[in-house]
Amino acid sequence: MFEPSPRGRDCREKLLAFMDEHIYPAESLYRAQMVESGAPHFHPPILEELKTEARKRGMWNLFHPHPEWGPGLSNLDYAHLAEIMGRSPELAPEATNCNAPDTGNMEVLTLFGTEEHKEEWLKPLLAGEIASAFAMTEPAVASSDATNIELRMERDGDTYVLNGRKWWASNALHKNCKVLIVMGKTDPDAPEHRQQSMMVVPLDTPGITVVRNLPVFGYADREGHAEILFEDVRVPTTALLAGEGDGFMISQARLGPGRIHHCMRVVGMAERALDLMIDRAQQRVTFGSAVANRANVQDWIAESRIDIEMARLLTLKTAHLMDTVGNKDARIEIAGIKIAAPEMALRVVDRAIQVHGGGGVSDDFPLAWLYAHLRTLRLADGPDEVHKRTIAITELRRRDPEWRPSA
Repeated sequence: MFEPSPRGRDCREKLLAFMDEHIYPAESLYRAQMVESGAPHFHPPILEELKTEARKRGMWNLFHPHPEWGPGLSNLDYAHLAEIMGRSPELAPEATNCNAPDTGNMEVLTLFGTEEHKEEWLKPLLAGEIASAFAMTEPAVASSDATNIELRMERDGDTYVLNGRKWWASNALHKNCKVLIVMGKTDPDAPEHRQQSMMVVPLDTPGITVVRNLPVFGYADREGHAEILFEDVRVPTTALLAGEGDGFMISQARLGPGRIHHCMRVVGMAERALDLMIDRAQQRVTFGSAVANRANVQDWIAESRIDIEMARLLTLKTAHLMDTVGNKDARIEIAGIKIAAPEMALRVVDRAIQVHGGGGVSDDFPLAWLYAHLRTLRLADGPDEVHKRTIAITELRRRDPEWRPSA
């Protein structure tokens, strides 16, 4: 059940070989280059070497459904590949041009961009020549409700003037980041879900200031998570994606696939953590016996395998539904896996940390960084509570179609 297509199986075998022959062996060099640079947002040369090798092997834009840009895989096919890439999350996604937020931004430009947008921004993104960021979340409002967005986009002749502040714009400190997709408010008097619009804004536009990087549990992620100030930023009306008032619609189209891509990779992260836990338990000895002989550790290993399999099954089912009935009709499963996968992986990583002892919370192993990264996914693309609300409302209406939530 939920097996990949023949093309998907071929890509899977090629990707596994690429991981074994290039990605895993490059992890130590990647860390060495980052340490040697002394710069948290340094772009290590090994990444460009891996990108070149990935393109040579056809391991490029695996997420993109259009055969002109990638292998033309289904969501289900890609789910199997994204899990494998998730086992080396700092290297594999970017090496194959499948890293967030670029994938989501490429999908937005594919679906809603003008020919000018596609020529100037989509093609270089698909070629891996530039990077991008998505500026939606704001520090002054509860951005889990996208209708709260306050950044103003005011029409002035043949331009829009942008004023406001964004944060958690991931990728904005990447050396190659050249463009933002920005969500803001064009008409405060329109119906609630028609007030917002999205625009394509070059990062070097006058009036844009990257205020700071936001660390995650003390980690300065290489791609950065920026707070960005927009002060009288002027862009042409051609910067608009789709039409005025379409921002909320675009955000829903973007975030659905983005959420499940995260979940696919999360399963791979959990698998990597389980492997590390097993290896450590077999190698370390306490009180005259291998840690793997302890009943509680065996429980953790067994529980982790069960947790991973359940999350994988729901992820694959969700991908299958996205392929067969569409994202809208798969929204309950998308919301469900967005909650379940990070929670599952956090449990597995926590057990692995415990088995590693003091080493588990150090940077000698990837577990502490994995935990920090996974914890942010309970907030990214909408916090758990918003997705639970979506599921609950749908379930309540299943029993009573007339039911409506009160304010």
